Amino acid sequence: MGVANIIPKNFTAIKDIFLSLRSRNYRIYFIGQGISLIGTWMQNVALSWLVYRLTGSVFLLGLIGFTSQIPTFILTPFTGVITDRYDRLKIMKLTQLFFMLQSLTITILVLTNQVEVWHIVALSLVLGIITAFDAPARQSLVVDLLDDPANLGNAIALNSAIFNGARLLGPAVAGITIALVGEGVCFLVNTISFAAVIFALTQIKIPDKDRIAKAANFVKSFSEGFQYTFQSLPIRTFILLLTILSLFGFSFVVILPAYAKEILHGSSDTLGYLMSALGAGALIGAIYMASRKTVLGLVKMISINTVMLGLLIVLSSFSTSLVVSFTVLCLCGLSMILLLSSINTILQTIADEDKRGRVMSFYSMALMGISPFGNLIVGSIASGIGIPNTLLIAGIISVIAGICFASTSKSMRKHIHQIYATKGILPGLSDDLV
Repeated sequence: MGVANIIPKNFTAIKDIFLSLRSRNYRIYFIGQGISLIGTWMQNVALSWLVYRLTGSVFLLGLIGFTSQIPTFILTPFTGVITDRYDRLKIMKLTQLFFMLQSLTITILVLTNQVEVWHIVALSLVLGIITAFDAPARQSLVVDLLDDPANLGNAIALNSAIFNGARLLGPAVAGITIALVGEGVCFLVNTISFAAVIFALTQIKIPDKDRIAKAANFVKSFSEGFQYTFQSLPIRTFILLLTILSLFGFSFVVILPAYAKEILHGSSDTLGYLMSALGAGALIGAIYMASRKTVLGLVKMISINTVMLGLLIVLSSFSTSLVVSFTVLCLCGLSMILLLSSINTILQTIADEDKRGRVMSFYSMALMGISPFGNLIVGSIASGIGIPNTLLIAGIISVIAGICFASTSKSMRKHIHQIYATKGILPGLSDDLV
C-alpha cells in the first residue's frame, strides 16, 4: 500500500514539471528553442576562446562582451514599446533570421581564416542590436503561448531548463570540437541550428490581440512604461538588484577563458567543462522551479540565493583545482537560476498585460544591458589586479547586495500581496509567505 501511494504522487510531480508542454504553441516553441540554444552555447564558448587565442587579453574578452550587449542597454527601453505595440511572434521570427545571418557571416570568416579582432567586435555589436529587439519580445511572448496563463511560472522555469540544458551540453561539445577541428565548426553548427527555431515559430498560431498601446504616441507609451516600472516598489527593487548583479555578480563568466587557462592551467575543453558546470547547476534549479506550483516564497528565495551566489564566487577565487571549481560553478549556476527565475516569474505575474513588454524590456536591460559595463569593469580589474582578486571583490559586492535586498523584502512582500489580491492570485495570502 505504501509503495502504491508513493508512485502516483511521484508520477504526478513529474507530470507537473512539464505542465506547460500541454499547450501546443509552447511545446513547439520549446522544441525549436532547445535545438537552437545548443548551437548558441557552442558559439558563445567558441567566440570567447577564439578571442583569447588571438589576443591573450582578458580586457578584450570584456570588450567583446561589452559590444555584444551595450545595444541592449541603449535600445531595450524603446524596443519594449515596440513589443507592446506590435506582434511579438513576428518580431521573434525576424530576429531569429537576423541571428542566423550574423552567425553565417562569422562562420565564413573563421572557416576561411580571414577573421580579425575588429570583425568580431563589429559582429558582436550587430548581435547586440538584434538581441535588443529579441529579448523583450521573447520574454513577453511566453504567456501568449500558453493555453492557461496560470502556468506562466512553470513555463518560465522550463525556458530556464532548456536554456541551461543547452548550456550543459553545448559548451562541452564546443570544447571537444574546438580541440579537434577548431572554432569554425562551432559557428557553422550554430548557423544551421537557427533553422529549427525559425521553423518552429512558423508553426505557432496565436489569435490576434488588440494592442491598445499601438494607438498611443510612441513617446507617450515609453513614458508610461517608464513611470509604471519605476513607480512600483517591487519592480523597481528587482531591477536595481539585477543591475548590481549584472555589474559584478554575473560578470565573472566573462573571464572564465582566462580562469581556465591561467588559474587551472587548462585548455578549451577545461573552459567547456566550467561552462557546462554552470549549466548543470542551473538545469537542476530550473527543474526545481518548474516543479513548484505556487509563487509563495519567491522573495525569500531571491534573498538567500543572492547571498549564496556571492559566497560561491568568493570561494572560486581561492580555487586552483578543476574539481573544486567545477563544483563551485555548478552551485553558482543553481543559485543564479533560482534567483533569476524567481524575479522573472514575479515581474511577469504582477505586470499588467498591456505593459508587460515594457516591464520586461527594463528587466532585459538590467540583466543583459548592464552586463557590458560589468564585463568591462571585471575585464579591466582582472588585467590590473589578477583574476582571483577580481572574483573576491565581485563576490563580496554580491553578498552585500543580497543582504540589502533582504532588509527591504518585508515591505516588498506587502506590495506584491496587494497586487496578487487585486488580480485574484492567491487571495488571502499571508504577507510572510510571499
